[in-house]
Order: sequence, then C-alpha cells, then structure tokens
Amino acid sequence: MDASRRPLDGDDATRRPDQGLQRRGTPRASSYEYREIVLPRGTSRGEARARLTEEAEYGKWELAGVRLYLGGRRRVVLRRRIIRMDRLA
Repeated sequence: MDASRRPLDGDDATRRPDQGLQRRGTPRASSYEYREIVLPRGTSRGEARARLTEEAEYGKWELAGVRLYLGGRRRVVLRRRIIRMDRLA
C-alpha cells in the first residue's frame, strides 16, 4: 500500500499536525477544575434541573457530562475554568 494512502493511527510518525490530543483553540484539561455531583434515584427532573441551574448561575459551573446508572442514580460532572492571574511587579 502506498504510504500516502495508508490509514493514520496514533503511533504513526506521519500524523497530521491537527491530529494531536489537544485540538486547536481549546484550552488544556488542566485549566479546568471539576466537581462531581451524585443525584440519588428518587431525584425528580425538576429538582435536578434546579440544582444544576443554581450551580451554573452562582458557581459559574458548566455541564461536562452525565452518566445514568441502572438503579436510576445519576452522576453529573461539572467543570469551570481556572483563571490564572500573572503577578505584577
């Protein structure tokens, strides 16, 4: 097979520059802090929405992911940007 038509994989030395772990224009994962909230089985959608809305409005958190388990429990991962300030003087 011709080298230019060979499929690219993670270990190939001929990777394109845009195929890295970090996409262009997105900050590194280390510039976010994460928070996990576990919602028990009996939590209604309205209660969950109210809790997440409160976290988003007052804590500046955004939704990073939700996982629903077989028993009905939800694990919600929130993230927010870490703002680093340069020291003056």
